[in-house]
Amino acid sequence: MILSRVKKMEGKKRIIAVVGPTASGKTALAVKIAKKYDGEVVSADSMQIYKGMDIASAKPTEEEQEGVPHHLIDFLEPTEEFSVSDYVKLASATIDKIILKGKLPILCGGSGLYIRSLLNNISFSDEQRNDELRAELNERYINEGGEVLLKELAEFDPECAARLSPTNSKRIIRAIEIYHTTGVTMTEQIARSRLVPSPYDVTAIGLTFADRAKLYERINQRVDRMMDKGLLDEAERFYSDKKSLTASAAIGYKELKPYLEGRMSLEAAVEKLKMETRRYAKRQLTWFRRDEYINWIEIDNTPDLMEEAERIIRMEGK
Repeated sequence: MILSRVKKMEGKKRIIAVVGPTASGKTALAVKIAKKYDGEVVSADSMQIYKGMDIASAKPTEEEQEGVPHHLIDFLEPTEEFSVSDYVKLASATIDKIILKGKLPILCGGSGLYIRSLLNNISFSDEQRNDELRAELNERYINEGGEVLLKELAEFDPECAARLSPTNSKRIIRAIEIYHTTGVTMTEQIARSRLVPSPYDVTAIGLTFADRAKLYERINQRVDRMMDKGLLDEAERFYSDKKSLTASAAIGYKELKPYLEGRMSLEAAVEKLKMETRRYAKRQLTWFRRDEYINWIEIDNTPDLMEEAERIIRMEGK
């Protein structure tokens, strides 16, 4: 089901979503919208959920939150697994609680699968878990690499495989697990779950740049600030204990690991981190561009982001 950006339906739960690539200023805009419309922010970031992963995930500080309540950040230990299904259940319940208080939920983040699954009411059965198979696939991913498993996935679910990068270990493993556990592909599972209409009346605002180079420069500057804030120490602490597969996918740690192990210079590791973050931003934009209901704002061509956001909200009948 595609959420309409024109026709709004009665009886839906009203929310606003602020989405886009990393370093685009989503948090700042979401906070402004929340203050303007008496709202609370619900994070849609797959790494900000973890305790201690503050700098790498660009978790909003208390100062950046400006007194606006933020939900679904900093509540889970990095050793614990957390799935898309877990997120949809928790985010749905959180949104309901915010609405019951008479507040407006503001969904904010860049984890596209979390956002799409929530807004399109995609559900996954708990019976689809197979911990033994998942552990085996995780071991294979470590030993054989993502290309091998992605090729294996493509044999029975080419559509899903085409959407994934070889570095996306969690999604690849989950798609293979679901198929071998249920006999149904991830693509078919999603298609079936979409038969249930979305419960949300969404105004989605996407942040982007007309000049992609400006986004990349912001990313480079952000990485430099993260290093100044102590990202290297945070990465060292992260690798001191075993972490979940979800947490281990975080950009910001694995790129610094070669330096921590004495296999790469710090300068080269930081450049690698910048490159991987730019690539991630590009993948985020590609993902979100598929969603026709998103109203895009070009940051470098918009003097006042909040003014434009208000215009979009008014246009969609908010």
